[in-house]
Amino acid sequence: MNFFKLIVLFSLSTQILFCKDKSFQKASYKPADYTKVEVVVPKKEETTLPLPDKKAIFAVIDTNKGNLLIELYHENAPLTVQNFIDLAQGEKEFTSSTGKVKKPFYNGLTFHRVIPGFMIQGGCPNGDGTGGPGFTFDDEINAISLGLDKIKVKDAPSYGRMLQKAVIVGMGIKSQQELESKITEAEENLKAASEMSVLEVLARNGYKYNEVITSKKALKGALAMANSGPNTNGSQFFINEVATPHLDGLHTVFGQMLPVSELVFNAIVKDGNSKTTINKIVIVDKREGVIK
Repeated sequence: MNFFKLIVLFSLSTQILFCKDKSFQKASYKPADYTKVEVVVPKKEETTLPLPDKKAIFAVIDTNKGNLLIELYHENAPLTVQNFIDLAQGEKEFTSSTGKVKKPFYNGLTFHRVIPGFMIQGGCPNGDGTGGPGFTFDDEINAISLGLDKIKVKDAPSYGRMLQKAVIVGMGIKSQQELESKITEAEENLKAASEMSVLEVLARNGYKYNEVITSKKALKGALAMANSGPNTNGSQFFINEVATPHLDGLHTVFGQMLPVSELVFNAIVKDGNSKTTINKIVIVDKREGVIK
């Protein structure tokens, strides 16, 4: 089913019209099972670059234009941070064009997607956004800590397409012809469902949320996982040039670029797609009392 063709028949409305289908007036969200882990940095690495005097894990993304310094959120997204560290240090097996390998994943890859006024994206071995490490893992987000349970989707139009999908799927509609035959009911359900929270609508679209960690918002400089939908994380990541609140709940934020990196970041944006190569990513663990 092509949802993008189906949902063009809908438009968001702030008018409330309750329908007979009560499922669009009741919350069905349940938190996902989640066990927090302690992040381990397998290899001890150092940098000559000045880092904040802080007990944290830092990533130095060494590129042909200079270094991007990132604080990794090991407390807020430990599973995602662990994946990034293990790929960067060559501690995690992944699938390459030649088969299963275990080596530093990001070395030699580019920032293949650069959108001025939005973000820079890297981590694709194919260089076009279609590649990954041969595995995927779940999102690691606490939507309640982001306040998405307090925002009605009718007041957040950027999530409108998610609302439309939730209604189509909830009604079991599988074709445009079927949608057209039920258009009145669908419109009523859409209006009723617009009273749902953003959290509820995203959960109905397959996003999994836990209530254990405290998630970070997609602010300017945020490091987040790129994906192709719910729970499809792999190796691709992006760094925000601006705050993107419309992405909260959709992408796991697992780090923050330090302000000292802005000149290098701006140079990457200026040059555009695939003009910046990642030489290597160095992981510096400045925590104390952590057993390696």
